[in-house]
Amino acid sequence: MSAQTDHAAALSRIADALEAMTAQVRGERPDWTDAPAYVWTGSGARGVPALQAPTLDQLRAIDRQKETVVANVRRMAQGAAAHDMLLWGARGMGKSALLRAAVIDAAKADPGRIALVQVGTDALATLPDLFAELARIDRAFLVFIDDLAFDEGGSADARHLRSWLEGGVEARPGNVRLAVTSNRRAIVARDMAEQDDPINRRDVVDDRLALADRFGLSVGFHAASQDDYLAIVAAYADPLGLDWDEADALEWARRRGARSGRTAWHYVTELAGRAGRALG
Repeated sequence: MSAQTDHAAALSRIADALEAMTAQVRGERPDWTDAPAYVWTGSGARGVPALQAPTLDQLRAIDRQKETVVANVRRMAQGAAAHDMLLWGARGMGKSALLRAAVIDAAKADPGRIALVQVGTDALATLPDLFAELARIDRAFLVFIDDLAFDEGGSADARHLRSWLEGGVEARPGNVRLAVTSNRRAIVARDMAEQDDPINRRDVVDDRLALADRFGLSVGFHAASQDDYLAIVAAYADPLGLDWDEADALEWARRRGARSGRTAWHYVTELAGRAGRALG
């Protein structure tokens, strides 16, 4: 091989490396029409080939919440008016699982018409960039922000979110709705808000807590009763053919200090492990 050929090959490798670096910096842009879900990183997005969630029938002890969320997501997929949603309350009671299951359900009825886009809380400032991309696509998108809470220093992000939900010049486009899960009904901690301004504390609290009012639907989730918890265990374990005992299931929850859908699933995972079974 000649020196000239070696030089050309080296330049080609350098060009390929630079192109890869450039793509990483600018963020890859997926085909927004072919995947059921996406993850937005702030600089780009990647498609998720299969959206995973329990079936709607397996989500027990949240019948009212399920009816409300499923109906709203179906409207989105059909192109009808739909609300932004705040799902708040007890940990592990199926808030994010319900959103995923509702999108799967709506996609079955209207294939290809809706997708879920998960956004990390560290990428909130880039939501206008995401909105600009999604506005050009003939498809409904449910932008999902999981486990959101604003503590000290989060005032700017809270104001931006309020603006995107209603009335701001960078408000989310018509084919996009926001779905936020939070352990707090108001998203913003009251004690932090009250410390913001020693002169006008009441005004600051009202301003920060008003964020929750921007969601058309505010859906509360509450801790499971003993009967609810056992019903959730049955909904997960019985279709898998796993044998289980009520006393054992309750002892599992007692040791973990919580009766919830998440605790029930962890118990079913334990059952499968004891039986030498794999879970998908």
